[in-house]
Amino acid sequence: MYTIREAILAFKRSPLLTCLSAAMVGLALFVVGLFALATHNLRLALESVEERVEVVAYIRDDTRSDEIIVARRELSALPEVLGVELITKEDALEIARRDLPEFGEVFTDLSVNPLPASLEVQLKPGRRDPETVERVAAQAQIYPFIEDVEFGREWVEKLFTLRRMGGLTASVLGTAFAVVAALIIGAAVRIAVFARREEIKVMQLVGARDAFIRRPFVVEGAITGLLGGLMALALTYGTFWAVFRYLFSVTWIPSEWTGLGLLSGTVFGAFATGLAVRRYLREV
Repeated sequence: MYTIREAILAFKRSPLLTCLSAAMVGLALFVVGLFALATHNLRLALESVEERVEVVAYIRDDTRSDEIIVARRELSALPEVLGVELITKEDALEIARRDLPEFGEVFTDLSVNPLPASLEVQLKPGRRDPETVERVAAQAQIYPFIEDVEFGREWVEKLFTLRRMGGLTASVLGTAFAVVAALIIGAAVRIAVFARREEIKVMQLVGARDAFIRRPFVVEGAITGLLGGLMALALTYGTFWAVFRYLFSVTWIPSEWTGLGLLSGTVFGAFATGLAVRRYLREV
């Protein structure tokens, strides 16, 4: 109770310093929040593109229906395959008319449908890497009635290269932003401790132990970190709303990330404060 009461009194004694410390913490975490928001939306964009990765096996016109049924069943049984859809010649023509309206007259005046039937092989999430796609394509190619197999080899390789680059960039920049935030928070906490050096000296003169002196500061630092986290959350959400409202559509970060951000601010505030007080006590 003494620790909590002293922490609350510290806020009342120096509200300006508390607000300044919380603001520095909030701005530091705000940078991390913006990066998390950008990283999350980049990941969603790559996943939406990745969902379109599939293997298309074109069927010869003279193929019997029982052969197609067997191939479809065997391809569907592969562990990497989510499903196999048969696109008939009529379906292919209808899709072409819908997706290529600029060639509508060409497809309308046809006396013979030149488009082949095909098997579209959808892959399971997490199994759309270039190696898996090539393996499924090779499996589809073994059927003698399959005329050609396409999956956009170069496009798939570029997609996963971009994904790997995005993951590496997110890790490096995320770590850099976290380190910068840690330094800013540490500086803010050290300023707060230095401003109360006289109080610490008085407590030492009356025989207070170092652990007893540190406890109120640690609680105060945790509360300051929590306030800074809430401020960062508000700023990040305000930025998200402005971008969504006036620029383009974005997705808010997962709730687990927001909880982790608040927890990180609280824990780091307490840790940085305890470290700063311990260092100051050693110096005096």
